[in-house]
Amino acid sequence: MKIHYLQHVPFETPASIEKWALEHKHYLSATRFYANESLPPVEDIDWLVVMGGPMNIYEDNQYPWLTQEKQFIAQAIQANKTVIGICLGSQLIADVLGSKVYPGENKEIGWFPIELTNEGQNSTIFSALPQQLTVFHWHGDTFDLPPGATRLAYSQGCQNQAFIYNQRVLGLQFHLESTKESVSQIIANCGDELVEGKYIQQSTEMLAQTENFEKINTIMNSILDNLAYNS
Repeated sequence: MKIHYLQHVPFETPASIEKWALEHKHYLSATRFYANESLPPVEDIDWLVVMGGPMNIYEDNQYPWLTQEKQFIAQAIQANKTVIGICLGSQLIADVLGSKVYPGENKEIGWFPIELTNEGQNSTIFSALPQQLTVFHWHGDTFDLPPGATRLAYSQGCQNQAFIYNQRVLGLQFHLESTKESVSQIIANCGDELVEGKYIQQSTEMLAQTENFEKINTIMNSILDNLAYNS
């Protein structure tokens, strides 16, 4: 498959997704917006992966490429491509599908559990997930469930953690692709966000939970496997 990913900042990479793609001998390409790289023709890709980033989806004035990116995501969905959005990526997909994106009541930064909805438990894409799973978060914004989408997961701090649309468009508000190295990079660049908060852990606590990284990467691989099987 030809997998194309959209990267917003140098320190939020595909991490374990890249490893999975290379192990399965998929062709991997990227548009790095921070480096002013151009987008490919949508017909040249099979999958689109939209990564995270510290900006907000409504900051088009500060990040003019956001307007072009939203149009490209809309084209990919219209063309029936498999589209995966992570954190900011899920918010961009939600916006493209017509739902509201706004600051959440709580920032979630660190390792916190999510719960699967009944639909999430019955989803073939989430077949490897237990009903409750501790995942890595780093977000302040949230979104309303897009029209026509199915909610798959929620947490105490955020009601919409995952959704599926048309069985091919997956939004994950949390990070399953994160590695210890990738989280260290986010901490180095966004450490000023680590203030006191109900759902905010400090950097030493985040990095100490080494066994969690392997668990979430295994889950990410299973989701990618299931999406590939259904593609």
